[in-house]
Amino acid sequence: MIGEGERAPALKVETSGGETIDLAAPGRPLVLYFYPKDDTSGCTREAQDFTALAGDFAAAGAVVVGVSRDSMAKHEKFIGKYRLSVPLAADEDGRISDAFGTWVQKSMYGRKYMGMERATFLIGADGKVLRAWPKVKVPGHAKEVLAALPR
Repeated sequence: MIGEGERAPALKVETSGGETIDLAAPGRPLVLYFYPKDDTSGCTREAQDFTALAGDFAAAGAVVVGVSRDSMAKHEKFIGKYRLSVPLAADEDGRISDAFGTWVQKSMYGRKYMGMERATFLIGADGKVLRAWPKVKVPGHAKEVLAALPR
């Protein structure tokens, strides 16, 4: 997994809002949060928490983007159902999650499988990772990320 002080991968990401963001040089602080799946309890709560603080992130000059392997069509339904205001990026081919190291082997009931590790990265305007939160626990996380933004 990419760590603090490293450069973000040289990838361009298309968001549900129609914006293209260059991760290596976003031009403003970027919060990139990875989550397993649209419309599941923890992922919905996390998206709602970031949405609730969207104005605070914008006031601080930062953009928040959620990333999962769901399709853009599924993202659009998820956004509409919960009235989310944070843009989402579809990582169907896994290039973003692979580059950040968030597509990992998991285990449930003794069965091993590949899945998305819930993780967040705060990327500076210059593309340098300022903070990384691996294995995120959702309650209070969005507020913690907001508090970590450069002032």
